[in-house]
Amino acid sequence: MIESIKVVCRVRPLSEQEKANDSKFVVSFPGDGNTTVSLRGKIFSFDHVVQPKASQLEVYKVVAKPIVADVLNGYNGTIFAYGQTSSGKTFTMEGILGDPVFQGVIPRIVHDIFNHIYQMDENLEFHIKVSYFEIYMEKIRDLLDVSRTNLKVHEDKDGVPYVKGVTEKFVSTPEEVYKAIAKGKANRHVAVTNMNEHSSRSHSVLLINVQQENLETRKKLHGKLYLVDLAGSEDVAKTGAGGTVLDEAKNINKSLFALGNVINALVEGRPHVPYRVSKLTRILKESLGGNARTTMVICCSPAGYNEVETKSALMFGMRAKTIKNLVTVNEEMTTDGWRRRYEQEKEKVGKLHTIASHLESELKRWRAGESVNKADWFTENRYAGAIDNTRDLITTPSVSSSLMLDGVSTSTSRSAGLTNASPAKNVGGVQLQLLYQQLDDRDDEINKQAQTVARLRQQIEEQDVVKNSLCTECERQLEEITTLQAKYQSRKDEAKEVLQALEELAMNYDQKAQEINAKAKELEETQETLLLQTSLMHSKDCELSQLKDAHENQKKKYAEMMSSLLKDLIDVGECLSDRITKPSVGSERLDEEFTVVRLYISKL
Repeated sequence: MIESIKVVCRVRPLSEQEKANDSKFVVSFPGDGNTTVSLRGKIFSFDHVVQPKASQLEVYKVVAKPIVADVLNGYNGTIFAYGQTSSGKTFTMEGILGDPVFQGVIPRIVHDIFNHIYQMDENLEFHIKVSYFEIYMEKIRDLLDVSRTNLKVHEDKDGVPYVKGVTEKFVSTPEEVYKAIAKGKANRHVAVTNMNEHSSRSHSVLLINVQQENLETRKKLHGKLYLVDLAGSEDVAKTGAGGTVLDEAKNINKSLFALGNVINALVEGRPHVPYRVSKLTRILKESLGGNARTTMVICCSPAGYNEVETKSALMFGMRAKTIKNLVTVNEEMTTDGWRRRYEQEKEKVGKLHTIASHLESELKRWRAGESVNKADWFTENRYAGAIDNTRDLITTPSVSSSLMLDGVSTSTSRSAGLTNASPAKNVGGVQLQLLYQQLDDRDDEINKQAQTVARLRQQIEEQDVVKNSLCTECERQLEEITTLQAKYQSRKDEAKEVLQALEELAMNYDQKAQEINAKAKELEETQETLLLQTSLMHSKDCELSQLKDAHENQKKKYAEMMSSLLKDLIDVGECLSDRITKPSVGSERLDEEFTVVRLYISKL
């Protein structure tokens, strides 16, 4: 059974950090909002779209609930979340364990699996095994036993990949699975970045292996369910990663790039799909183009700050929608089953012998020269009566009566040519065997042609799907080209205006440069004049200081002369009279003392 991958888009609400940064909600939901997402006018279509207000239960019903019954009926299933970091992948897959409202896909699907088992036939015996591991730095690490690291991916005889040496824990209740999930989650690598306080640094894979056996018929079925939480693609400039976190981001982006290459190869129908480039793609080999019913959840941020990453994730989901998986039931035949198959095949052979005997009798009549009426021809429409109305057991393809008659007549003519047109009643056993062989060859040829036609029809359908996707992509590219041409023309006009403005600025610059040169010359002349004036002022200052020094010297000489004169006068006064007051002499009060001396002399 050929099925396309189911792609669901989930858009989360704005985070508190985005609200604090006034980020705009750039995503819209045209139409009924259940299958399309619009980003800046570009429409993206998916199998289902989950809007920000949807609850975890609504997400589970859309994404995972249909796969539960498929896994219990022997089909393989895969659910994985894809998107940039902090887009809500881990919340979608795990949620809050133990919370009935906010728990994610994984705990809900575990609960549903056991509920289905409890309601199924009592004759069915189930064995459930759980494995939990992560792909960290391109190395597989067992989350249930951290001592098991760097595990290898091998393939069985049918080319189905598996992780060798990983822990397989038998469980019988949902609580045991929850306990294993909690243990593995505690061992998983996480880190703090600018965009996510609990950023997953690895891809985690929870594998639930369900084996069942019908105790009456001994029929065995087994189904595998991969629940994958991918690490988010990161823009290092936004996350601010450094050191070990930067190395982790490089490995995460590398493995996601390999996943994108695998999807592109499957979409384009390339003869070689590069599954072996990354351990992630090797493990998901059955999920992408193999035997599994796969659901991909594209997790998106609605903030304008993350617009580029959101558009990339939406385009990734659009490409993944066109991948085809060949889904089959994983059934293990028991001895009784093979015995019943043998009995059915034996019954087929017996009924085909009945058909051959009818054809032989009709052929003998033709060989005998009888004219068989068209109503008596043993045609396809009469097979059912010959084999008890059970056409489903016939392995030969439907052949028209005219083609059957043509084959018989051709074979008859060849046989007649070999026996020189001898009567049919004398045909020997060797010739009859040759005729039967020719009829068998013709039937084989018709079978091969029918298979070729079916295969070509399938290829045509696949090519039609690819063609439609290419047409859609071409229309999108044409729209982008038209938009780019309009932007180019507007940018061209803006460039012309800028060039004109630059020319005007250049002219103004030349004028200003000339003015600056003139001002510079004036400044140089002024500076020269200033230097001359400065030197002249300096010389005047020197002369002034010399005059001050001479004045001080003269003043000292006058003080000394006055002092000696006062001494002489004092001596004279002392001789003449003792009543005359003796003046005090000091160079600091020379003028005042000089006046006193004059008074003193006048008294004398």
